[in-house]
Amino acid sequence: MRAHVVDREELVHEDGTRVERGRLEGTGWRVAIAELGEGAVNTAALTTQILSWLRPQAVLFVGVAGSLKDDIGIGDVVVGTKVYGIQGGKQTPGGFLVRPEAWHSSNALVQAARSAVRDMADVRAHFKPVAAGDVVLADARSEIARHLRENYNDAAAIETEGSGTAHAAHLNGQLDALVIRGISDLADAGKSKADVGGSQERAAARAAAVAVGVLRKHRPRADGRRAGSDGAAVYHGDHYDFRGGTFHATVIAKSTGRQQP
Repeated sequence: MRAHVVDREELVHEDGTRVERGRLEGTGWRVAIAELGEGAVNTAALTTQILSWLRPQAVLFVGVAGSLKDDIGIGDVVVGTKVYGIQGGKQTPGGFLVRPEAWHSSNALVQAARSAVRDMADVRAHFKPVAAGDVVLADARSEIARHLRENYNDAAAIETEGSGTAHAAHLNGQLDALVIRGISDLADAGKSKADVGGSQERAAARAAAVAVGVLRKHRPRADGRRAGSDGAAVYHGDHYDFRGGTFHATVIAKSTGRQQP
């Protein structure tokens, strides 16, 4: 993603989290890039922190994944129409009873992705659910692989962090979210060989290209910020939006014919 963002500056949260913020050329977007590390719990916590800190209009989680389908190969891109959390359930004497969790992606971002990839001749994209769990799958005959086939049969890819970002965005409730994953392996015994051969770098580059295409299609709102992003009113032409602010008395607003800060 860094290759697509210009005029980058590093921002540091008071708790130490770092992002690089810059411009996506040819668009109205300012983009903040954060490397969150491994695991859904870590990703959920850091995504929540970043959302509260920077108050974005949209969040894209971009990276690599293993394919779960024979017709989805290394170098393809899976745009997650929804994200499954695959490890919830109850173990009983009769077996493991699945208690699925799922987060649907933003329709606006999915539609932007569909439009973008139509003009990307070198990208083979699939719009399918993504499975996320704290496991790296490198054995297509394993118990977890069987679990996925039986209970999440429509999932096209498996990765380890997307559910954290999806859940944080869901709890936030005010922004668009999408998971985009480049396929770097086939979630089988050949994973290590594929990784050594540079498949992760190529898959990440493809996923980043699709993410940039999404942002070129999905326009920032005219006011440039979310309602209540700094506790102030946002004027929308015929009303003021005070969501996100804290007020301890009656609020009176007067329109003067121009946008107010």
